[in-house]
Amino acid sequence: MTKFKLEYIWLDGYEPVPNLRGKTQIKAFDSFPTLEQLPIWGFDGSSTKQAEGGSSDCMLKPIRHFPDPARKDGILVLCEVMMPDGVTPHASNKRATILDDEGAWFGFEQEYFFYKDGRPLGFPAQGYPPPQGPYYCGAGFSAVGSVARKIVDEHLDLCLEAGINHEGINAEVAKGQWEFQIFGKGSKRAADEMWMARYLLQRLCEKYEIDVEYHCKPLGDTDWNGSGMHANFSTDYMRTTGGKPYFEKLMAAFDKNLMDHIAVYGPDNDKRLTGKHETAPWNKFSYGVADRGASIRVPHSFVKNDYKGYLEDRRPNSQGDPYQIASQILKTIAEAEAGTGSSLSEAEAAA
Repeated sequence: MTKFKLEYIWLDGYEPVPNLRGKTQIKAFDSFPTLEQLPIWGFDGSSTKQAEGGSSDCMLKPIRHFPDPARKDGILVLCEVMMPDGVTPHASNKRATILDDEGAWFGFEQEYFFYKDGRPLGFPAQGYPPPQGPYYCGAGFSAVGSVARKIVDEHLDLCLEAGINHEGINAEVAKGQWEFQIFGKGSKRAADEMWMARYLLQRLCEKYEIDVEYHCKPLGDTDWNGSGMHANFSTDYMRTTGGKPYFEKLMAAFDKNLMDHIAVYGPDNDKRLTGKHETAPWNKFSYGVADRGASIRVPHSFVKNDYKGYLEDRRPNSQGDPYQIASQILKTIAEAEAGTGSSLSEAEAAA
């Protein structure tokens, strides 16, 4: 029998942005356990804004598990929060109720800042570094410093060793700003792996005494980029059938549901989506081929392939909940695909 370190990880009840929480228990198994072997486990919901002190029990239901490469015999256990009966989803459990479809593919581009002593990593104690320009995909100490690349490379290795579908990294436009990409088939799977990748990054940064700042516009109204979590998406129908009439119908649905999208694309997005720094205004929908300043960027390949392939929604921000972001995108696509017989439109009708 091997004693495994089970790190149970969940999202708390803080609003508008939940925090990642984790605690460990030790369980013995003959070999690496299956998901079904992992027990439901309780926690004090009064300490996470998920219960009152007089009735504080909440339950953690394992829904995905990954090997923990940072711990000997470690397992990362992603959980949904349930009520004390272990069956009813807690109100904060957004994953339990989102629209999902295995034919829907998502690629999230997570931007963020490294912060040290209350300022972006590499910023001087007072004022600002030289203007944006050399930092994007930069190399050398003056562009990326001495520690950031060490962290992002180590984070990349941790994700890959855990089996998370991490697809790449790059330094971003602002000093101290970076990005990693996560891909998944199905909104739940893609969002699960984004949350786990965030957790691994935050835990890794503890040993470097550096924080991860996800706020979409941490430097306020300055000439420095904010952070997004651009969502690349497609459905089976988009990839195999498509066509210009379908595309136009899809864009009309996105335009119609503008405010529903903005409501779940992350707080303070009005501070980021200003029409500057390659963003579209938060209250106006637009799309364009290869246009990084549009709400939806349409790749050249999509148009050349008879309007088939994937699209990129550039409005979700860096602190948004990928469960809600993916679900809202799917709801809007299902509206456009209604009557086509697509699996997504059928899933929406069943929901």
